Formats: sequence, structure tokens, C-alpha cells
Amino acid sequence: MAGRLISGKRELSQQEFECNAARAAAALTSAGVQPGDAVALILRNDFPFIEVSLAVRMMGAFPVPINWHATAEEAGYILRDCGAKLVLIHADLLPGVRAGVPDGVPVYVVATPPEIAAAYGIEPSRCVVPPGEKEWAQWIAAFEPQPLGEIPMPATMIYTSGTTGRPKGVLRKPRTPEEDVIGRSTVVTMLGMTGAVTTVICGPMYHSAPNAYALVAAMIGGVVILQPRFDAEELLQLIATYRVTHLQMVPTMFVRLLKLPEEVRKRYDVSSLQWVIHGAAPCPPDVKRKMIEWWGPVINEFYGATEMGTVSFCNSEEWLAHPGTVGKAAPHAVIRILDAAGKELPPGEPGEVYSFFGGMGDFTYIGDEQKRREVERDGLITCGDIGYLDADGYLYLCDRKRDMVISGGVNIYPAEIEAELLKHTGVADCAVFGIPDEEFGESLCAFVQPEPGAQLDAAEVRRFLREHLAAYKLPKVIEFRDELPREDTGKILKRKLRAPYWEQAGRRI
Repeated sequence: MAGRLISGKRELSQQEFECNAARAAAALTSAGVQPGDAVALILRNDFPFIEVSLAVRMMGAFPVPINWHATAEEAGYILRDCGAKLVLIHADLLPGVRAGVPDGVPVYVVATPPEIAAAYGIEPSRCVVPPGEKEWAQWIAAFEPQPLGEIPMPATMIYTSGTTGRPKGVLRKPRTPEEDVIGRSTVVTMLGMTGAVTTVICGPMYHSAPNAYALVAAMIGGVVILQPRFDAEELLQLIATYRVTHLQMVPTMFVRLLKLPEEVRKRYDVSSLQWVIHGAAPCPPDVKRKMIEWWGPVINEFYGATEMGTVSFCNSEEWLAHPGTVGKAAPHAVIRILDAAGKELPPGEPGEVYSFFGGMGDFTYIGDEQKRREVERDGLITCGDIGYLDADGYLYLCDRKRDMVISGGVNIYPAEIEAELLKHTGVADCAVFGIPDEEFGESLCAFVQPEPGAQLDAAEVRRFLREHLAAYKLPKVIEFRDELPREDTGKILKRKLRAPYWEQAGRRI
């Protein structure tokens, strides 16, 4: 089947979207975008996201997807940090971000398509390109297609939040020819894309896994269906209608699918599925077991990070034999469990997870070489997870060293939220952390110590935070205490606040 992009009632052949990518490359070149430059994408799942990503990567530049929930302040920081040469944004998102775009950076606007407007309840008047703004489609139509060379994979610059509260741009260095061969073959194999592929991109492409999955599927000539917003029953409809063969998902999606009534689940034929891969967050064992029982032994799992790539993998049979594992070392990958002194620990003993994948070029954090050095030990990289290897070499995760929360597959760092809370004149101190959430894996909880005499409630705190942070960073639970538990040094004992929630859940991650 010839490659296609599908979104709602719209469709592009592979020839058409590759032509659009080639026009985009010519237009961007005329705008002064050069190898090594960054082009920012503030877009929902839409055709231009894929077309421009392919064009920019072919040019030797970097597409920089920005979470479209970002406020002007949050987006502005990333745009300045990466030195964006150009911004591409959906029309309805422009008003909320415009103030954060640095002076002199051109902005091109994409009309918000009807299927996205319907999914998010966006008024039609907000979907058109405002008068006086540069319209993306009109601009690139004036250019002859620039011949596309071989497109490297992957070369997207993903911003991953840091414990200091500011996102860090992961800048991947060029691969050696050997790394490129290893990377291409390993990625395609682990994604199960060794034959014809029909897939639904049901996660937002500003995340690294859906981003890479969509671009690889498009590059190999797959049928790529873009779901504007994840909806469990709609996904089942798409699987049945298009005979979908491949999916990339996160555990929250499994939870929502399993919550559908039995009669709804039985209504749709999912027998076409050949390869479903998930990662980004721990999957509750009972959820995974039920998905395997429903969809069959097509559920595969990976563990990795933007910095280190995909380093472990397991299929359904392996997981059923080793419940709770996130797999064993993938081809060309190394996984080590080290103690605080860097000594390798024996099977069954938890420590910090360090790894290396031979198919990825080296990386750096933009403007933070010190942070880059801190995550490496003897050529191995860590993202702060605590885990252990069993006697068979299977990896199990049991905690996180760093204060990160993964909610629905999205990385959230409490330090950023705490920093904003402390700007409120009524807040003396605070602690933000993750607590168990049946649907999202984790949700945010904030403990607030008010200033003496301050009158605060949860609604006021959320209202204040909403002015500075994206909605998904707002704490679900807000507690108030006259005093927060502290160490002798004055540091808040966050673990004492966090522990009761996790003890009741019977898990630590």
C-alpha cells in the first residue's frame, strides 16, 4: 500500500506530502535557515508537523517541537534557548504564545483544520490565519520543490524538563556512518516496522516517542493516521476501519481503553494489530495483562529516554514470564546498575540505572555542559531511575532518584511548579510531588505553608499558577499545613509527605 497521511477527512499521498516537504525546504532556505539552526513547531498533530520535520532534518537543521500547552513565558524561554530562526504555529494557539516570541523571529501560521477544532471545541473564528499574519501554506506554495536528500533519523531537538525547573534542549550530535546503520536497523526492528505499516499516531508529536514513531513510519512509506486527540473508542474505530497494524502508546491509553464497557470493546475488530509498543511510564501489571488478553501477544515494551535512546525491550511472552519488567538490553545496548560510588551491583540489588545505545550519536544539553557531565559515568548515561537486573538480565524499575513526576507519559518537574508557587505573596513555602493516579499513573500534589495571616485556598492557588504554567502542571491535590516537616538543615522532608499516598497504593513508582 502506498504511503499516505490521513487526518479526519483530509488525505495526502506520499508524493504530495514529500512535495510539500520539498517546498518547505526551499522556503526555509530562502528565509535564511541554515544547517545547525532550529525551527520551532507549536502544532498539534497535523500534516505540516511531519512535512516540516522532514524538510528541516534534510537541511541539516533541527525541528524543535514545543508542547502546545505552553504559556507565552514557557514557550518564549525555549525559543530563546534554542535560538529559533522561525516559528510555525496553529492559528488558535497564536494568541496565547505571541507575546513570548523573541523580537525578529518570523512567525508563520497554519490554519487549524476542522478535525482538530472539533476535537478541542475550538471556535471556527479562532482557526483561520489572522489578518496581517504570514500564512504558511500560501508562503511555501510560491516555491519550487527543493530536491530532498536522504533524511537522517532521528534528529529532532526535544526539550526535556530539568530538576532545576527549566527545560533542557537535547542536541544530538551527527552520527558516524556505523552509528547510523545500527540506529536505523535497530529502530525499525524494535518498532516492528519490517513490513507494510498502517499506524495511528494517538499521542502528541511534541513528545519524543510519538514524534520519532510518526516520522519513521512516514519515511518508510507507511499509512500514517493522525488522531487529533486521544479518544479510546475513536482509536478502536480507526483500527477497525483502516486495519491498523502498528501502534505506539502509553499506559494511560491502555487504562482508558480498558474502562470502555465490554459491549463497546467487542464492537470493534482489532485482529489486524501486529505490533503495539509502549513506554514513557510504568505500566501497572494488571493493566498490561488485561491488554495482552484482549489484543493478544502483540504488546511490546521499551525503556529509554531522549538522551540515551531506547535501551531495553521485551515482547509479550517475555513480560508474562517476567511480570513487571521493562525488558532486557536491546541489540547494541548496555545496561548497568551502579551504586553511588559507580560500582556495578549484582542481580537483584537496586541502584541507579546507567545505559548506552550504540546507534545514537552523542548529545549535549544546550548551554549546560555541566549538566551533561553529571548524567554520564564511564560512557554510560542515566536519567535518574532506580532499578535492578534479575538473574536473566531483565530490568525492573522501582523508583526515581530525581524528583520527576510522569503523568500520562508526560515528564513534569516539581521544582518548576514550586518556583512559581513561591512567587505568590501568601506562600511561605511549599513542596510538590507525585502521588498515585489510577488513570495517569501519577498526578501532582502540592503541600503549601501559607504566610502567617494569609487566607489561601486551592482555587486561589490554581488560579495563580494557571497564569504562569500550562494546565497539565497544575496540582490535582493541594493541601495546606501551618508547618511542613523539615530536616535540621531546614530542607523540607518531601518523602514524609509523599510516603502515605504510595503506601496506600502498594507501589513506589
